Amino acid sequence: MKAAIRAKAGQAIAAAASLTGKRFGLLVASSVVATSAIVASAMTGTGGSGALAALLARNLGAHNAAVLGAQAESSAPASSAPPAAEESSPAPIGEPSYSSPAPAPAPAPEPTAEEPTKKAPEPAPETGPVKHVFVISLSSPGYEQAFGAQSQMPYLSATLRPQGVLLDHYAALDAGALSNGIAAISGQPPNAATKAGCPEYEAFTTAPNSKGVLSGAGCVYPVETQTIADQLTIAQLGWRAYVGGMVDETGKPANCVHPDPGEPSTAAQPGGYAASQNPFTYFHSLLDLGDCTENDVPLEQLSKDLAKAEKTPSYSFIAPTPCEAGTAAQCPPGTVEGAAAADAFLSTWVPKILASPAYKADGALIVAFSAVNPAGPGAPAPTGDGLRTGALVVSPFAQPGATDSAPYDIYSLLRSSEDLLGLEPLGLAAGSKVKSFASSLTEQNGGD
Repeated sequence: MKAAIRAKAGQAIAAAASLTGKRFGLLVASSVVATSAIVASAMTGTGGSGALAALLARNLGAHNAAVLGAQAESSAPASSAPPAAEESSPAPIGEPSYSSPAPAPAPAPEPTAEEPTKKAPEPAPETGPVKHVFVISLSSPGYEQAFGAQSQMPYLSATLRPQGVLLDHYAALDAGALSNGIAAISGQPPNAATKAGCPEYEAFTTAPNSKGVLSGAGCVYPVETQTIADQLTIAQLGWRAYVGGMVDETGKPANCVHPDPGEPSTAAQPGGYAASQNPFTYFHSLLDLGDCTENDVPLEQLSKDLAKAEKTPSYSFIAPTPCEAGTAAQCPPGTVEGAAAADAFLSTWVPKILASPAYKADGALIVAFSAVNPAGPGAPAPTGDGLRTGALVVSPFAQPGATDSAPYDIYSLLRSSEDLLGLEPLGLAAGSKVKSFASSLTEQNGGD
């Protein structure tokens, strides 16, 4: 059933791209009606088709809104002259009319033609000064090793830290990249499977509770579980995940690469791509209707998207390979690894972000640690709280060199990103005790 609906939706959108004029308008109107019927039918039925229908409505609705707006502008009549006599045949039933109706014959001296009724646009989400959020997800060597006096990351601690706000009590939820990454984009808590890096790419068999939170076994979330990416799509704001080393089975760069059911999420080889660094591939809400295929892209695309502000998405999630993220024992022999590899990644990509038109105008860069690096051979072990990693927020609106000592965590990362972009908090990020550091961009020492 789900496959059939997705196939029909794809066919309808493909067909719409090849049509013009009244046939195009007819298809658009028909798709709106059809979508409404699907939603009404599915939501009153049983099983999981209701959520899929809602997502289908979301995607088709977004396409239809854009198409109808463009059609209304391009099909406006050049004059109010009546149609030619040979066009007197009745229009097909259900075909929309984009021209003004002829005035009714009445003795009134100046009959007025009525304008077609236009649907009022949905209000834009309320946002603050930040319009572009960049999140870089790394593996932490420990707070002191990242930001302390003996830092193993000199670019982060000495060059970048003076430019922004240090969140010195920011902490991970768990040591693993996947469990923290999933929480960072959806507010879903870690479970045994995600903590283990998803040994098998298997779907949940349980449904979310009244707050939208899932518990139980599984690591591929059902279609009704939303992410910040879904929120951005609904709000008509752009998003992209830029993921290091993402290639297909032939070794060519590819979008939205994920394991087959039952396969592990680990890197195929040292220095290569690991799906566990890419949390967007674990949500059916993104997989089933093409959002992941369109917006989950290889890291190299970031340079192109940064060139112009209008090409830069509102939300950018940047995830290097496990090696470049700083995870121990994940790099090819003889190459830089651990904290030094993560610092090298920052020194390569952060200057590009800070120089981009979007960041300069209204951007915020969050360097966050979504994993705690197990000490490799010869590497000093993290000291103190093993999950305390610290994080850094850099923005034209931030107080340079400030420190915010509030107790933030991964849910705070999601909550803060949502606050900055005018979105409602998801999952456990909506908890009353979850603090947002969004205010740190405008107020010195601005913890909630």
